Amino acid sequence: MKEEEIEKLRGVVRDCVSKHLYSSAIFFADKVSAFTNDPADIYMQAQALFLGRHYRRAFHLLNASKIVLRDLRFRYLAAKCLEELKEWNQCLSMLGDEAKVDDNGNVSHTKDSNVIYLDKDSQDREINALECLIENHMLTCDEEANLISSLQFGSEDGWLSSFYSCLVKKYDKEVVVEAKFRDLENEGCKTDQFNPSFFRTLKTNNDLLACKAEYYHQCGEYQKCFELTSVLLEKDPFHIKSTLVHLAAAMELGNSNELYLMACNLVKDYPQKALSWFAVGCYYYCIKKYDQSHRYFSKATSLDRTFPPAWIGFGNAFAAQEEGDQAMSAYRTAARLFPGCHLPALYIGMECMRTHSYKLAEQAKSICSSDPLVYNELGVVAYHMKEYKKAVWWFEKTLALIPTTLSEMWEPTVVNIAHACRKLEMYREAISYYEKALALSTSVSTYAGLAYTYHLQDDFSTAITYYHKALWLKPDDQFCTEMLSWALIDESRSSVDPYLEFS
Repeated sequence: MKEEEIEKLRGVVRDCVSKHLYSSAIFFADKVSAFTNDPADIYMQAQALFLGRHYRRAFHLLNASKIVLRDLRFRYLAAKCLEELKEWNQCLSMLGDEAKVDDNGNVSHTKDSNVIYLDKDSQDREINALECLIENHMLTCDEEANLISSLQFGSEDGWLSSFYSCLVKKYDKEVVVEAKFRDLENEGCKTDQFNPSFFRTLKTNNDLLACKAEYYHQCGEYQKCFELTSVLLEKDPFHIKSTLVHLAAAMELGNSNELYLMACNLVKDYPQKALSWFAVGCYYYCIKKYDQSHRYFSKATSLDRTFPPAWIGFGNAFAAQEEGDQAMSAYRTAARLFPGCHLPALYIGMECMRTHSYKLAEQAKSICSSDPLVYNELGVVAYHMKEYKKAVWWFEKTLALIPTTLSEMWEPTVVNIAHACRKLEMYREAISYYEKALALSTSVSTYAGLAYTYHLQDDFSTAITYYHKALWLKPDDQFCTEMLSWALIDESRSSVDPYLEFS
């Protein structure tokens, strides 16, 4: 990348700082320091982190720079971070003889850090506005895509356009999303002639890899997501987006030990951040202590009302205790605060189904038209309303929208469509879907459905085989126990020669 282009990015960082847009400043400062690896740019990134109150992350960056003890600016800013973290001994060690401590334990220094301000630029304002809209879930998927395409990027800013296309919601097919990441890497190749390290920088940038982890989570690739965020957090233990996705993946995997450790570290380092108490809530939710869980989710929302995961977690904790009114209240608040996030509407629909309010559930329309989970829930609504053809249509649309190959996450959807086909007496199609579900995961529901489908076709021997398989997984299953008895009776009757019976 050319020096004038890098200087332009430095100007964006300073402009963001002057407008108190610290998250944007952190984003751009991270890219500048990655491109140049210049101590001045690393210091600028640390300053942005400090101003954004990411004290532990700022200290980690400064300490990892290897020049923190040789450069007074680095040392002083590192000490300021430690002061905010109330780690007094380490702070005094960092400052040495130049430190002054007042009667209240506050550390001061004779030197002050300076922030440089630049005039605003129209494109910078657009980019800052875009980032705020995305972070606060103010736009739907289509609106985000339209806004990205409407922004006018310069010829030298192709990488930035590609980067933002990776930041927005990612519910497209796998080939489409992977193409976006490749486009960004290709932009790195184009710029590679100016800076040989630029291509490698983009491929290994934490923000970009965090986007990939987020995509894996959306696809249900929780183990893959967890492994990637684990690597990211080793490199940058305080990368906020990676931390959030890591918590979400750990929740899905039921990894309570990891949640506990993360929660302890976050509360220690960021006691005033919503993310920290959200992590505590996740831990208690994972171990099914829902009272404590919604207490900490509530604390997270009180610290930051614009933190979507806390509102969703708050509602889910109440829903897990079947406290529908409180759950619906949390989901509705989230839907109002984050009009571009479709998850509150999805959970409202799921809660309506739990209370058998199927018509109301059907009206809980999604803002994200490409999330397959939405269509799965609409299929469940149609099934419960005995509209089986409609249910099959919704479930088939769900399978068509799944971005990656079928995984265990989607086994319930395949079983659902098999049940609906069975209701329509489409037995061959039902058996085919049940067998697909068994290839993904073995479950009582699948074996029971398969057995019952064969039973309905008077194939009693095959039905008995699958009833036995279901009961091997769950010996006290009432439906399979009763139906196995009937299948045995039906088989014994069918084996009697009618001529001998009446001779």
